[in-house]
Amino acid sequence: MLLVCDIGNSNIVFGIYDGSELLSSWRLTSRLNATVDEYLVMAGTLLDRQDGHGRISDAIISSVVPPLLPKLRSVILQLTGAEPLVVGPGTKTGLDIQYEDPRQVGADRIVNAVAAIERHGPPLIAVDFGTATTFDVVLAPNVYLGGIIIPGITISLDSLVSRTAKLPKVELSHVERIVGRNTSESIRSGMLNGTGALVDELVDRICEEQQIEPTVLATGGFAELVRDYSRRIQFVEPDLTLHGLRLIWERNK
Repeated sequence: MLLVCDIGNSNIVFGIYDGSELLSSWRLTSRLNATVDEYLVMAGTLLDRQDGHGRISDAIISSVVPPLLPKLRSVILQLTGAEPLVVGPGTKTGLDIQYEDPRQVGADRIVNAVAAIERHGPPLIAVDFGTATTFDVVLAPNVYLGGIIIPGITISLDSLVSRTAKLPKVELSHVERIVGRNTSESIRSGMLNGTGALVDELVDRICEEQQIEPTVLATGGFAELVRDYSRRIQFVEPDLTLHGLRLIWERNK
């Protein structure tokens, strides 16, 4: 079995694959100050719950948080005995990366592009609602063109609350109308309708610039919620990054 691990700025997501089937997945909060021993306890407990001990023979990691990479690499090696493959320069992805400096592209964005191609085919735009919201543009044949990076929904909400005197912290949930009738509803409408409109407008501009009509898919924690406020998002793929890690491992084994 294969253990996949995506280290993000907010969460560390694990998955266990048996062939092409995702058996289970779980997440931990990303904590820069956590020790290897602390991560061993947290990850080991969750791995026990998934009945993963003793059955994992291989592992792969992608990371956008350099200080956490050696810690999780050590954790996986100690828990499974498998030396994980780390996605980075030299890893076979099957992509023609057109970034001016390919080393600057986050590993998660490359992994998402690989998975999106396999599931939908180019041209496509993958939107990831993570700590940052990213747009990744893939053209035929498997050309990773580049993308867009903007502050994520949580960052935007936190900034709004911390930089204003009276606006409250709210939990995002669906709104039935655009014009809010109270402060909470107004903030939720702004975040959800605003994010949906932003996605639609940026996709429209990409299409105009590149002369394409792409498949648009979304992933990340807010993808399902934002989908209802966007006319452009066609598919939501909650396990896109895990799927991409499995594909990259297969191309490098």
